Amino acid sequence: MDQSKRYCNFALKEDELIAAGRHVLCAYIIKPKAGYEPISTAAHFAAESSTGTNVEVCTTDDFTRGVDALVYEVTEQTGGEYLMKIAYPNELFDRNVIDGRAMIVSFLTLTIGNNQGMSDVDYAKMHDFHVPREMMMLFDGPAMNITDMWRVLGRPQVNGGMVVGTIIKPKLGLRPKPFADACHQFWLGGDFIKNDEPQGNQVFAPLKDTITLVADAMERAQQETGEAKIFSANITADDPFEMIRRGELILEIFGKNASHVAFLVDGYVGGPSAITTCRRYFPGQFLHYHRAGHGAVTSKQSKRGYNVLTHMKMARLQGASGIHTGTMGYGKMEGDKNEKMVAYMLERDEADGVYYRQDWHGMKATTPIISGGMNALRLPGFFDNLGHSNVIQTSGGGAFGHKDGGTVGAKSLRLAHEAWLRGVNLVDFALEHPELKGAFESFQADADNIYPGWREKLKVR
Repeated sequence: MDQSKRYCNFALKEDELIAAGRHVLCAYIIKPKAGYEPISTAAHFAAESSTGTNVEVCTTDDFTRGVDALVYEVTEQTGGEYLMKIAYPNELFDRNVIDGRAMIVSFLTLTIGNNQGMSDVDYAKMHDFHVPREMMMLFDGPAMNITDMWRVLGRPQVNGGMVVGTIIKPKLGLRPKPFADACHQFWLGGDFIKNDEPQGNQVFAPLKDTITLVADAMERAQQETGEAKIFSANITADDPFEMIRRGELILEIFGKNASHVAFLVDGYVGGPSAITTCRRYFPGQFLHYHRAGHGAVTSKQSKRGYNVLTHMKMARLQGASGIHTGTMGYGKMEGDKNEKMVAYMLERDEADGVYYRQDWHGMKATTPIISGGMNALRLPGFFDNLGHSNVIQTSGGGAFGHKDGGTVGAKSLRLAHEAWLRGVNLVDFALEHPELKGAFESFQADADNIYPGWREKLKVR
């Protein structure tokens, strides 16, 4: 059934749609299955995303026709793919009963719901979307971000710089005392420690036992260094009441240092409900959005779902204080330098996406969290590419893989940041700082690749 007469309107102009502010706009890359015409397939996609079905039904009236999703562009790409843009009326999206606010669950249900499995669509993936002001005001947005973390750390509220962080490895975690000992070791040189995503309340490391020792390790490290420290505790769970109980228990144990606690939530596998539970129940804590599992839909190999940029924009709307953004080609995860667009979309009040320029209308920024294979030697190039260092950076192996241990590894990360701020070559800076020289000796493959001639200058064989 060709529904293009109802669900396509190519007379619509994108700039006029944006100016009017009555639609959420979504851009997809779609490939119709062999034998299916692209415009009728796009119309079927829009129908399934909004008010339509496979046949004309008797319950359709003038009102429902007025909230149809409308295809306003279908442009041929390469390899049988098409750029498809759809305008979704604001009225389509569900609202909370308790406060009338919008929800990402409804956005996803419509924009990448049943349309992902339609028989005439080989694949379709959302690459960008635009939210008008009217809808933007209905999302929670972040309650806190890196500026609040800088305040805890006693730094300036503008350009407070990199927060030096780590992840306690191995990934599954350690028993309570070794875990807390590793935290103490790192905190003697660094700022921030996070749970890795599988760590929580394992039988070998009960949450209460581990958190009690970590809170003690934090207090001792603060006394020894005279500096504030931060811990990001994983409270992810299937049950919102379990998440709340974990959060309350953690804050109770940390006591006077409760403001030094962030809550980590696995936002992709836990879903929008998990993020919103944390955002709304603990608005005074930094909401650390961990995106484990996102590559199932966001990776370049995946042709369905949505891309990284779309994921980041949804995270900011939901209220993530910070989210892992990848290392933009400078660490171990896939990515490239151009992905700084993702960071800018999180940080700025206006930013260009792949297809749309987004005005965030004053919504608080979300902080990029840089993690995955980074060490002191890779940081200057990353900062050069991004253009600033106002990020949370977590190095597991980059800290504990240092030949002199986690404390010195943390200091090497801090020194690399200092060298970049001063505009000093890292090899030259290492001549004056043995912790940084040790990073060259610890990560020699990176040193050879990024800093040729370092061996002669630092007198290392």
